Amino acid sequence: MGDTGPTGPVMDRDEVDRALARLGAEHEAIETSLLALQDHAGRRLLEGADLTGVTAERWKAAEASITLLWAYFDAYAGALRTAREIRSRRRWSSREDLAELTELLRGEAVTVSGAAAGGAPDPRGGPGRLSERYSLAALVDRMNQLYATSLDMVVAADAVWSALPARIDLLAAELQRTRRLAHSVGVRPGEHPAGDDLERITRTLTKLRERVVSDPLAHWLPAEGSSAPGGGRPDTTVYDREARALEDVRREIDAVLAVRQDAEQRIVRLRDVLSRADRTLAEARTARGEVLAKIAATEVPVVSGPPTALQEQLAAAAEYRRHAQWHRLSPLLESLEEKAEDELLRARESLTAVTAPLAVRAELRGRLDAYKAKVARLGHAEDPELVEKYEKARRMLWSAPCDLRVAEQAVLRYQHAAADLLGSAPRVPGQGGPVDRTGPGA
Repeated sequence: MGDTGPTGPVMDRDEVDRALARLGAEHEAIETSLLALQDHAGRRLLEGADLTGVTAERWKAAEASITLLWAYFDAYAGALRTAREIRSRRRWSSREDLAELTELLRGEAVTVSGAAAGGAPDPRGGPGRLSERYSLAALVDRMNQLYATSLDMVVAADAVWSALPARIDLLAAELQRTRRLAHSVGVRPGEHPAGDDLERITRTLTKLRERVVSDPLAHWLPAEGSSAPGGGRPDTTVYDREARALEDVRREIDAVLAVRQDAEQRIVRLRDVLSRADRTLAEARTARGEVLAKIAATEVPVVSGPPTALQEQLAAAAEYRRHAQWHRLSPLLESLEEKAEDELLRARESLTAVTAPLAVRAELRGRLDAYKAKVARLGHAEDPELVEKYEKARRMLWSAPCDLRVAEQAVLRYQHAAADLLGSAPRVPGQGGPVDRTGPGA
């Protein structure tokens, strides 16, 4: 065990040589890192940028840290140079040399003046000091801390600048193409919601780019739990939202373009559907008059006329097409197509409801003639009772106005009489009971 001092035992020659070799390697690594930071593209951009917000505040602190880093490095290099000079005085260092080297290599022997550090504040808190004393090991730790925080800031700003402005510019170019296309189909601000959306997206992207350029760190999301410099990613929330909004607008404009391409055919189809609905309603009105003349004691629904509103909207659609107002034509055509189909369905249902009594009369006529044919086939065509009942039912069904309820009872009486004669029970519509398998349709 050698002599001891404030820094502990005096180092021997081998310990000194090993310490000098380690410190020399650290010196080279620190110098390489500082030069790389000095040449970093992000640092050069930060120096020349007109910064605002959190980036301006952090860059001011980072600049002071980088200045302090070089001051620390110069002091570190000076101490290492002095230690090497002492060691090189003689091949076998004296006890006095070894004691001096021990104090220099292990003690707080490195002094950094406040002026050399640019008047930087005390890293341990409090106001700036006139000078600071460090051991070489403590000075290396301090430099590593300053380097990590400075590099983190530089890398984060550079990552945002490398990612967002270029993407914003590409989206802005797509936005301009979309604006021209929208204008060509009549999608303009104040006239169509998509035109208003394009204006809003344009304003948002312009402001976003300005903020990204002047305050990139406001758009940086640090990685949670990561201590590595530059750990994190650019915040693209606003960019992604506007990109989705632009895609929605583009889809809407594509729909308008599709309208422009097939508008004429769709209008022709609409006219055809509405014309069929009108003809069906006309047929229903004619049939209603026939029913009222031919069928007695029945309720016949009233047939409404064709809706003039749809015709007016169809005329407006044709006008929009003539004036290339595709953005107005698109929603109108979609609405009209749905309403026209509904109108055709309503007309058909009206015709069915109006002609229902005629359908009932036709069914009764068919049933009466079918049973007559069956009776004749079995050789009972001349039976007086059947002939009388048949003629009575026939007069009711072929006379006007026809009372369906009375006529149906007459047909049923004929069926029953035929069934009694043939030895089977007739099937009464709407009721249970045996079905005649030898009758019509059997």
